[in-house]
Amino acid sequence: MLQEEEDLSLTIAHIVQKLKGSRLYSQLERQAWVSLQKPEIKLESLKEDIKEFFKISGWEKKLQNAVYSELTVFPLPRHPAAPPEHLKEPLVYMRKAQRPVVEQKELLNKWNEMGTDEPDLSLFRPVYAPKDFLEVLINLRNPNYENGDHLNLKTHLGLIQVPLKVKYISELKEFFIELSLNTGQLGIDDATQVPPELFENEHVRLGQKVLAEQDSAAAQQYIRQGSPTALRAELWALILNVSNQPEDLLYYEQLKSNVIQHDLLVDSLIYKDVKLTASNDDYYFVFEDYLYQVLLCFSRDTSVLGHFAYNSASPPKSYIRGKLGMEDYAVFYPPNGVIPFHGFSMYVAPLCFLYHEPSKLYQIFREMYVRFFFRLHSISSHPSGIVSLCLLFETLLQTHLPQLFYHLREIGAQPLRISFKWMVRAFSGYLATDQLLLLWDRILGYNSLEILAVLAAAVFAFRAVNLMEVTSLAAAEAVLADLSTLKVMPLLQIFLFATIT
Repeated sequence: MLQEEEDLSLTIAHIVQKLKGSRLYSQLERQAWVSLQKPEIKLESLKEDIKEFFKISGWEKKLQNAVYSELTVFPLPRHPAAPPEHLKEPLVYMRKAQRPVVEQKELLNKWNEMGTDEPDLSLFRPVYAPKDFLEVLINLRNPNYENGDHLNLKTHLGLIQVPLKVKYISELKEFFIELSLNTGQLGIDDATQVPPELFENEHVRLGQKVLAEQDSAAAQQYIRQGSPTALRAELWALILNVSNQPEDLLYYEQLKSNVIQHDLLVDSLIYKDVKLTASNDDYYFVFEDYLYQVLLCFSRDTSVLGHFAYNSASPPKSYIRGKLGMEDYAVFYPPNGVIPFHGFSMYVAPLCFLYHEPSKLYQIFREMYVRFFFRLHSISSHPSGIVSLCLLFETLLQTHLPQLFYHLREIGAQPLRISFKWMVRAFSGYLATDQLLLLWDRILGYNSLEILAVLAAAVFAFRAVNLMEVTSLAAAEAVLADLSTLKVMPLLQIFLFATIT
């Protein structure tokens, strides 16, 4: 009990500190001063009167949304006395897969002696694709179970060989209970309880009420059953606490000015990625200019560095004026600390269907990235991290579709080699856009990326008959090459609640 109270105190202190530096804090101060000028505010009941004023004027709701937004991003401390790097990532062997700050300093100290302690660089490339990243994850090992003496590792025949805790199917059913067969869902054409058109009409009415209330928590719960197309942009902005105020527009213009004034090497990576991915996509090629604008501004946005407080990785660092090792001359590069990989632009592309004002589009993407997408290309033990998603996917297949799993494994077509690219891009570029947005509704609604692993397993289950007939990895990839006709919600419902007990 005492530990929980200490954890809660730390979380409250973090949120208060974060809010003190926000625009909302300044606005609340101004409103409090305005309220003091009102005759109904009495000195003897000052605190209660100001609280009542905030409630009536709507500022209390804005504060609640800001606090709720911080709580969804900043996790409760696992141990208040733990060093910062332990709070970022609790498992030692996961931290060692990064290059932590201490190791960076050690490398600087051994700068003239690197030949005596050369690391294995065979698995690294300057710019990587998902398949390169997968090879790194496959080689992750917990040194405590180096000989495979952990029970789960003995029985797990997939590519991921680290003993992380992932949800059982019973836990997934409970977690995604709103996706059950007797619950209304947008994205289902033949609901059994209520005709789709009646459910949709009532759901739209409820969504409008949620937006009128401007309650982030209610919006997050609501969107678990899907968002009506006409309300999605506003609902996502409410959940992500994006309001696009004049200060936000000014900040975006400053980033734009930085792009215009300064040419960065990372710009070439962005241009290359957009050309190779979104520009060749039938859905997204029309948004090419938007993608450049958002991603080039993103690379200059130093506020993104804040997410490294809960990201297991550390931003790459360089030193100016030749002052190697002197922290006063240290700079992060790129300025946002994020090096884009092949396919990175596909995190932005679907959002272009919802937001056509560059500033708001940018803010929505930035929030989606620092809450969710960064976990898809960072090595960590987090349940929504890509390592856990891979392990969850393989465990679901091996446990509930063992015949298919063993068949594909025997012919050299490990399922993860096919599904990894779907998950690392959150299925962007693989599903039809309307289906992808329904999927991302649930990511926001459940504040979790685990649904990506469940959907990947559901796709394999759906194509199981065809996959049982293939005899090579190439043939298996051909069976799963086109996902654009799939309907996301029926697949998820059938996999979780109809076929698996």
